[in-house]
Parts: sequence; structure tokens; C-alpha cells
Amino acid sequence: MENTAANLTTKSEIQGKDASSALKTLPGDDVRQIMWRFADRYDLQMVVQSARSVARGVVARLVANGARNTHEWTPEKAKLLTAFDEAGISSLFLDPDYGGFITGPKNLALSLAAFELAWVDAGAATCSLATSLALGPIIEKGTPEQRDTYMKRCSPSLASNGGKPWRGAFALTEPLPYIGVDTGVVGGRVRIAQWKEGQEPILQVDKRGRFITNMAFANFVTAAVTSDDPRLKGSCMVILEQGDPGVFDRGSPTLKMVHQLSSTRDPIFSLKVPASRIVGGYTIKDGVIIPNYNHGEIIEAVFLRTRVAPALMTAAKLLSAVEPIIRYQRQRFHGGDASSPGTPRYELGLQQKEDALLRLVDVWTTGEASASLGFAAARLVDEYEPLEDQKEEIFAQQGLAGQARAQMKALSAAEKLAMEYLDLKYASENEGNQTRLDELEADPLVRYARLSSLVNVLVPACKLWNTGNGTNMMREAVSLMGGYGITEDCPGFLGHKWMDAQLEATYEGPEAVQRRHLSVSMTNELFLKEFSYWIREMRRIGAEHPGTGACALASAAELWLFSFRKLLQAKDADGKALYHGKRQGVSFALADALCWISAARFLILDVLELKNKGPQCPTLADGIAGFVSFFTDLCHVQVARSAGEVGRICAELLFGYQHHPAWDGKTLESCYHAEGLDEMESIMPGIGVMAQIKGEVVEKNGLSPAKAGPCAQFSGMEQYLRLRTRLDGCLTGSRLAKDRAAWALTQVMIPEALDYPS
Repeated sequence: MENTAANLTTKSEIQGKDASSALKTLPGDDVRQIMWRFADRYDLQMVVQSARSVARGVVARLVANGARNTHEWTPEKAKLLTAFDEAGISSLFLDPDYGGFITGPKNLALSLAAFELAWVDAGAATCSLATSLALGPIIEKGTPEQRDTYMKRCSPSLASNGGKPWRGAFALTEPLPYIGVDTGVVGGRVRIAQWKEGQEPILQVDKRGRFITNMAFANFVTAAVTSDDPRLKGSCMVILEQGDPGVFDRGSPTLKMVHQLSSTRDPIFSLKVPASRIVGGYTIKDGVIIPNYNHGEIIEAVFLRTRVAPALMTAAKLLSAVEPIIRYQRQRFHGGDASSPGTPRYELGLQQKEDALLRLVDVWTTGEASASLGFAAARLVDEYEPLEDQKEEIFAQQGLAGQARAQMKALSAAEKLAMEYLDLKYASENEGNQTRLDELEADPLVRYARLSSLVNVLVPACKLWNTGNGTNMMREAVSLMGGYGITEDCPGFLGHKWMDAQLEATYEGPEAVQRRHLSVSMTNELFLKEFSYWIREMRRIGAEHPGTGACALASAAELWLFSFRKLLQAKDADGKALYHGKRQGVSFALADALCWISAARFLILDVLELKNKGPQCPTLADGIAGFVSFFTDLCHVQVARSAGEVGRICAELLFGYQHHPAWDGKTLESCYHAEGLDEMESIMPGIGVMAQIKGEVVEKNGLSPAKAGPCAQFSGMEQYLRLRTRLDGCLTGSRLAKDRAAWALTQVMIPEALDYPS
């Protein structure tokens, strides 16, 4: 049964919207499958349904019954693991040979499952992902024997331990007390404990972990360690097992206030393990063990894939908040005895007030943009992974394995070809050379170079923007529930979700790590070339679909690109370079601005996908016009916010690092003097008035106006000023779009109650 009370006589004509295109219901699976590009993937649709059944069943009951009120891993919480196994969630990251059911890359599948679980509780989502993260180093860089051994052990269908699959934990760079500060620092140590002639070396591993997920029940741990022995070179990752000789102390529970449906502890390890446990294997040269991969190489490969799911967990929170907030707004303040069912006051409640609606539009828009950016990144990583494997095979065939410099030279050549590929790909039909385009498209190294430049930007971008900005917006969602938002029985568990989001912002590297990654990767000329084509693409979309605000986004992107290139070469007032590794006030801010642009772009592309393919879906025939119209307005809202952030950041950086003119030196000489203005007035009438308005007149007694100095001049910034003026003008109509979206919220029907307990 649905609540249709909000379908009252409306002011649709005033808002410029046809009532037949009003938003009738909240978007369902048919909409999401099209927007997020898995309408033709039955396997992924089943992943969503399986994860949703666990989330809104077992997980929701645990939260409603107070399972989050303890730090301990209880028998009730342990039911999650069984539920994950039975629903196939524990097998998502496994290949079909080991009981999995998805062939090839699985990032989109894992992201969809995490999204569904985080819709109810992010701790449960984290618990479902932890073993996948622990296996990540083994899957990406492990030897064939390591992959085979641990994938079998982690498979629910192949488990030999009494039918119970192994669970893993991931212990990375946790130097106490500097957790999360420096990813280049490793707290664990490894040395050779025993090395008998003709036998495999035995390693002594000492590691203290901090904030390690799954530790209450993990059977194995992949741990980052650095050598404490001259006979072992550098750093590496090793696999530790519960039954290894020595100390496998799970440690005390972390006294966290969030993600209580995942086990988090501070373990202590002091174990002897064979050298074959070094992830990726090793070689021996001159009596020294040399790991094939250091811990940094493994981290890079793993985090490139695993950052997307936590980013989407925050997006799920925002979108899950929409329905509870609408219900709260309509049920609050029905009015007294003078108000009766059917009247606007009774049916709309708080939704009669513009502020409540506009703030909810911001929450919904941020959730949509976060999801669009996150799922685009997941799909991109799935496309990238096979090419990375092909690249390694090609280098091996060419005899370049292990030769870093030769590989860089080969990739540099591929990047140049990728530049040519982009020119042909984005060329108009009468300009392109299809034969050459097909030739370049068939070159794995060219495709790898292009996708690598995108992945290295979009993955940290979605992790940074979704969890950082998303957490701030989640606070807004909670505030829209009033005091109810921070109660344990708040519908949708919004208070829990707000607190949980704070932790997600630090997962797999806090925000500073993502910004640092972006500050390096966004300087790639191949990416910048593609970005310039994004601008052209948005201009075209803006001409064909002006309601999306794509033209304004193109103007924001053009302003960012101009500012970025100028800042790469610019110096501050003291002659120091502005774009520098240690000048994080510049590089980090530009990274933030790029994230805003990317989120808006992918939301627009998803809405166009819905507009193009939605009419072909039988279940959407009646409501597609409403969905497209509403989402188009959300695009415009997001573009306006993104453009505002880009304009603010670029203005601060371009002007903020210059000294303000003062009343001294050459600046004073260039000012007007009162005694000279009288003479000039006879030649140029009005100049005196203009000089007074600008406040650059020095009086006859030598006194200057009561301000810091003459107004700042904009010499050399004419192009920036033109771009900024154009951007401001492009925001025309964006607030009308927000008003239309707010009106739509008063019309949408919602279910009688949430489909999971509170």
C-alpha cells in the first residue's frame, strides 16, 4: 500500500513542469540497473537481490535489537558470516574454479553488494569485504600456489575445515602510535630465524596491528613488514596463519563507536613462518632473500581496486535517507483540530516549507552524484584489470620483466599513441580515420595507458569526494529529522549512518592520502588531454540537453583546466613555486575541485543513459518521463554546486598567494594624486569621480584612503576573468531547477513503511 496523500493540487504550471512528467515513485531496480549499467547482467542483478535480502533481514534485525551496543564479536553478530555464505556474498571475489559465480573482474559486483549492505549498516558491509581485502595481495601479486591455496580455503563450497571457510584480515602500515599518518612506514619487522643448507628459510615475523577488521575470527592475515635482517632485502607482505608457531594474539577489541557489526581489534603477532609465505615469492641473490614485490607495490595494486566499495557505502547512506526524511516531513506538524486529511497542511506537514525541501534536494543530489561517480569507477577498474594482466604478459614476452626503466620507456611510447587514439575517438565523423582508430583500439598497451590515466584519477577521486563530502551531507540528512535523527529508533538508522561515515572517510588511506594520489596523477598529460575532451563533450550535451546544466559544467571544467595549468608554472609573492609536493594548500585544493567536476559529469552521463534506454524498459513505460525530468533537475543542482566550488577554489589559489598592494613604493607612485586630478579633469571629464570610486587617490596632505592599499590589479588574468564571468552566467536557471526538484518531492509516493525494521 502506498501513501498517495501528497498528490494534491499543485503549482506545476508555475514551476514550469507538466504534471504528467512528475516524479511518481522513488527509483527502483529498473531505474538503477540502467543508470549503473547492469541491466543486461543477470548475475549482477542476483548479487543485488541476495545482498539486499541479507541487509534488510539479518542485518536490520541485528541493528534493531541493539547488536551495535557492544564492542565484542558476539554469537549474534557471527550469524552475519553464515548469512553471507548462504547468500553467495562470501564467494563474490572468488573465481568460478573456487566456487565463485562471476568470471573476470568483480569490482562492480563487490561494489553493488557493499552498497546494498551499507543501505542498512556499513559495519556489515565492511565485514563482508574484509576477507576480500585480505585476499587482495594474494590475488593480485601472489604466486599461483598461494592463490590456489587460499582461494580454496576461503571458498564456502570447497572449505575442508569442517565445511567452514577461512576468513582473512589485512594488517597494513599500522605503526603505533602513527596509524593512518604515513603509508610508507611499516610497523612490522621480519628477520631470518633459521636457514639450513638446502632447506627453505624460516622467517620470524613480529607485527602489532591497530584497527584490524575481522580479527575476532580471522584464520589468516596478510601483513606488511620490513626487513630487520641484512640477509633479507626491503619490505614485503607475508601470510600469517592461526596455527603458526608463536604468538597469534587477536588483541583487545577496538573501542570504536561505529561499524559495530564488524570485528575490529588490535592484534599482536610473533610467529615463525616459511619464506614461501612471502606474497609473490622471492629470489635469492648472493645469500640475500629478495622479495619479488615490496609492500608498496602490493598496496598500490590492491588499493586501486578496493577503494571504490567504501566510497559507495557512503553513497548508499545518503540515498537510503531520502525515504525516511520524506516520511518524517509529511507526518510532522499535521496541524491542530482545524487541519483534516486531504488538506495541504495535514498531508505535507513540513514539506509546506521550502527550506525542508531544498535541503533534502541537496542530500538526494549528493547521493546520486556519489553513486554515479563510484559505480563509474568500479566499471572502469573492471575494464582496466585484464589490460594490466595483458601488459605484464607483453613485457614478459619482450624480456622486460623486472626492468622498470625499460617498461617506463615502453609505456611512454604507448601514451603517445593513446594521445592519437583520443584525437581520433573524439573526432567528428568526417574528421576521423576509422582504420587507424581500430588499429589503436586493438593495441592492449594503448588501451592500458589510457585507462591507467583514468583509473589513477577516478578511484581516489570517488573515495575522497564520496566519503568526505558525503559525510558532511549525511550530517545534513540527520538534521532534517530533528532530534529524532540521533535516537536509536530513528527510521533508517540515520544517526548510526552519520557516525559510520566518519570512519569510511579514513578507510584505505585518509583523505590526505587520496588528495596526495590525485595531486600526482592529475598532472598526467594523457589524462589532461582526455579532460579537455570532457569539456567538448559537456558542451555538446549542453546544446542537446540544456536542462542538465552540462554547459555550465563545461565552463567550470574549462576554468579548472586554465587555473591548473597556470598554477603549475606560477610562483607566489615570494618567488616560490605554487604547485609543489609540499605546497598542499594548492595541489590538494585543486584535487578537491576536480572531484566536484567528476561527480557532476558522471551523474549527467547516467541520466542520459536513463533517458535513452529507459523508454525501452516495459516496467518504466508509465514513469520514465517523471524520472528523467527529476534527475535532469538534480543534474543541474549538482552542476551549480560543483561550479561554485570550482570557482571559489580557483579564485582563492590564483589571487590568494599574491601580496595585497600597499601605500608605498612603486604602488604609491602609480596612484592618482589629488593635486593632479584637477588638471586631468579638464582633459578627461569624470576621471576624478572614477578615481575616487576606486579609492586610489592620495590627498594633498599625503593621506591615503582608509584601506590596506590600492585595489588589486588583474594584469595577465584577463582570460581567467572572461572564463569566470562566463561560468557565473552559465548558472542561469539552476535555482529554478532546484525549485522544480523540491516541488517534485511533494508529489512522490512512498511506501507505507520502510521494508526493514527500526
